Amino acid sequence: MRIAQPQFDLEVFFNRVRAAPVRVLMLDYDGTLAPFHIDPARATPYPGVVPLLDAIMDNGATRLVIVSGRLTKDLIPLLDLKRLPELWGSHSWERLQENGEYVTPSLRPRALELLVTADEWITEVESLGARTERKPACLAIHWRGLANLRINNIKTKVCDKWEEFAHDDELTWHEFDGGVELRAAGHDKGDVVHALAVEAGPDAALAYLGDDQTDEPAFKTIPEHGATVLVRPHYRRTNARFWIRPPGGLRGFLARWNQHTGGPS
Repeated sequence: MRIAQPQFDLEVFFNRVRAAPVRVLMLDYDGTLAPFHIDPARATPYPGVVPLLDAIMDNGATRLVIVSGRLTKDLIPLLDLKRLPELWGSHSWERLQENGEYVTPSLRPRALELLVTADEWITEVESLGARTERKPACLAIHWRGLANLRINNIKTKVCDKWEEFAHDDELTWHEFDGGVELRAAGHDKGDVVHALAVEAGPDAALAYLGDDQTDEPAFKTIPEHGATVLVRPHYRRTNARFWIRPPGGLRGFLARWNQHTGGPS
């Protein structure tokens, strides 16, 4: 573990978790709860993580929320939890609540027009070996697992196409580990943190765990008393308050959360 912001005191934070009337634990999926996999349908959680998440949900003292760039429908079979938690997918463009209510914001007309145009690139990009993924308000282009030459060819093609949109701020460019996403402007994971922090109230204990650049808006948005945790094998510069290595550091954090919210030690 590495403390990235020396003024952040982890002991003080967990004391707050123990005493808080409301607790919200927000978790990214790929790269955080689960290692990356060339086949996204096989990216299952690290060993030991699912029982810890089940235990946290079973003790009933935490609002557990998965915050992912994936489609919510693709997350459900991978989680394999006893009870489905609240899910935010497509970088906050989808919200599936525990009661089954599903909400997605409306796209602005210009953003929709640009995404339709981007869809026209798919055949060209896939011919170079990329995998494309359509999501609400997003087009993701994946190259994880490909040879460097093929990755460079895909990047060159996508960058050339992106130049058509370079001066239009209705569509934004977001790199992630293993690809890039073209996303309608106006929503990111920071919006999830803001919404949940408002719903939870000022006395809540909040934590957000994530691994890549798409999690940085969430790290920046969480209130000062919240914990932001970078979860990845190697440290990088981040707005998160501390860093842990998966899977051991991840399991340790989840176990400690469970213990401080009434679970067995």
